[in-house]
Amino acid sequence: MDDLAGAGKLRVGIDGFNLAMRRGTGVATYARALSHCIADLGHSVDVLYGMSITARTQAPLREVIFFDSLDHDGERPPPKFPSLRWARELVATPFTRHAVEVAISGRVMARGFAGRLPRFDRILNVSDLFPMATRYFRRTRRFLPIRIEGGLDIMHWTYPLPIHVLGARNIYTVHDVVPLRLPYTTLDNKRMHYRLLAGCLKYGVHICTVSEASLRDFLAFYPHAAGRITNTYESIVLSPAPAANDVPGLFGLEAGGYFLFFGSIEPKKNVGRIIEGFLTANVASPLVIVGAQAWKSAQELRLLKDRGGTLGSERIRQMDYLPAGLLEGLIRGARAVLFPSLYEGFGLPVLEAMALGTPVLTSREGSLPEIAGDCAVFADAYDAGDIAAGIRRLDQDGGLRADLTQRGRHQAARFDMAAYRDRVRRLYDEVCRSTETPNG
Repeated sequence: MDDLAGAGKLRVGIDGFNLAMRRGTGVATYARALSHCIADLGHSVDVLYGMSITARTQAPLREVIFFDSLDHDGERPPPKFPSLRWARELVATPFTRHAVEVAISGRVMARGFAGRLPRFDRILNVSDLFPMATRYFRRTRRFLPIRIEGGLDIMHWTYPLPIHVLGARNIYTVHDVVPLRLPYTTLDNKRMHYRLLAGCLKYGVHICTVSEASLRDFLAFYPHAAGRITNTYESIVLSPAPAANDVPGLFGLEAGGYFLFFGSIEPKKNVGRIIEGFLTANVASPLVIVGAQAWKSAQELRLLKDRGGTLGSERIRQMDYLPAGLLEGLIRGARAVLFPSLYEGFGLPVLEAMALGTPVLTSREGSLPEIAGDCAVFADAYDAGDIAAGIRRLDQDGGLRADLTQRGRHQAARFDMAAYRDRVRRLYDEVCRSTETPNG
């Protein structure tokens, strides 16, 4: 591939692995923001999904299946031995898969998906791409090759996925190395994850990460990646603020009268110690937990069950999921956001809270000091008593909350879209100057 530096408009692809999830993840938020960033830089954006759409699917039906799939969670179960589908996948997988275009024509009424879709010029698809690639990698330790008509200059994977686009400069975003740094907090196969990240270095020309902490942690495991890894941080695209923000009232809450945690309920989010610290603090304001129960969530919520079902009472309330607009309204109305995580590659909830003017309690683990700066109350993530003390400070000191609101907005501006665009632009310039020949 010729040197593309200074070539102007590029064709850039991103994956729809997390974007396809109905309830989304922090990586889906990252992918949407990245798509806006790429489009704002003047490049075209192709988004590659893995739904049950093939070249044999009639063009009008592709659009129907695409939006129908966006409204359902889960993937097709893996093919069973010795079914015909199993045999076809075993025979066909080693060969290059070709993406097909899903033309978005407006035939399907899709306004309800506006908040979930990324910016895009083309929607592409390879049937059952992501689970098929994972199975292929487990069998062969190779990344699945994909070919895209017209080619791409850059394929920017938003997650470490065992796939590479032929003829493109493949960039893999590694948000963190939690399965290796905190192996007891995840259910990943640790050997497989170690090989997957090594594969990203083999098949990719560059690694993108989202904090200096994640960059250091990656190099601790893969020191030979020095010079091929860049921290771009992250940014967010907030929903427009409503004319009258009474979202707390919709849930029977008083604006400024509740503490909030939002995120997956899993060990590294430290929800168990947040609950313990909140109960120890004995403040009048309730705690609201917004997050789906993920792996090992029962362990995190055990204190509530031990106390006779406190969950769902007036003291602590839990909601599995809220659409982005409602969640942002709940963040705006919170007395403070509690996020003393055991580890974060970036910590989007901290940035979102600061950008929306809400004080934050967080920890000094992972990237969180980078993101919060000196604009948060810090607590020892492993000490529920210290978390309780921080909650009491925030509850009792209105002046502190007002100061954190003001300074937090200034800190959040360091990660605004303009700053993010500049970091991504420099990454792409560096990648395009690379003389390394892309795989394929």
